[in-house]
Amino acid sequence: MLADLQTFLDRGGPVLLVIMLATFVMWALILERMFYFNFGHNAVAQKAIDAWNARKDKSSVFAHWIRDKLISEVRQQAEQNVSLTKSMVALAPLLGLLGTVTGMVTVFDVMALSSGSDAQAMSGGVSRATIPTMAGMVASLSGIIFTSSMDRTVSRKVQTVADKLEIEG
Repeated sequence: MLADLQTFLDRGGPVLLVIMLATFVMWALILERMFYFNFGHNAVAQKAIDAWNARKDKSSVFAHWIRDKLISEVRQQAEQNVSLTKSMVALAPLLGLLGTVTGMVTVFDVMALSSGSDAQAMSGGVSRATIPTMAGMVASLSGIIFTSSMDRTVSRKVQTVADKLEIEG
C-alpha cells in the first residue's frame, strides 16, 4: 500500500506532493469548520443572545448598533477560515496546471535529447503532466462541495441569531 502511494507520487512528480499537502490543509480547514458548527457555534450564538436579552432598552438607535455588533461578532466567528478554505480550493487546479507544465517540459527535454524516438522515456513526462492535473481537479471538486455547503451553513446560522435578536417597537 505504501509502495503504491510512493509509486504514484513518483509518477506524478514533485508537484503532486505539493498538491497532496495543499489538499491536507484544505481538508483540515473544512473539518475545523465542521467541528466548530457542531460543537462551538451554539455557545457563541447563545452568548450573543444572552447579551441581547440582558439589555433593557432594545428600541433605541444605540440598541440597534449593539444588535448589529452582536450579529457581526457571530458572523465573524462563523466565517473564520472560510475564505482561506476557498483559496485552497482555487489553488488545487492551479497546482495541477503547474504539474502539467513541468511534465510537458520533461517530455520536451526527452524529445530534444532522443529526437523523439524514445516513447518510453516520453511516457514518464506525460504521466507527470496528467497525474497532477487529475489530482488538482479531484482535490478542488471535493473542496467545492463542502465550501458551498459551508457558505449555506454560515448564512443560515447567522440569520438564525439575527432573527432571535429582533428589535422591539
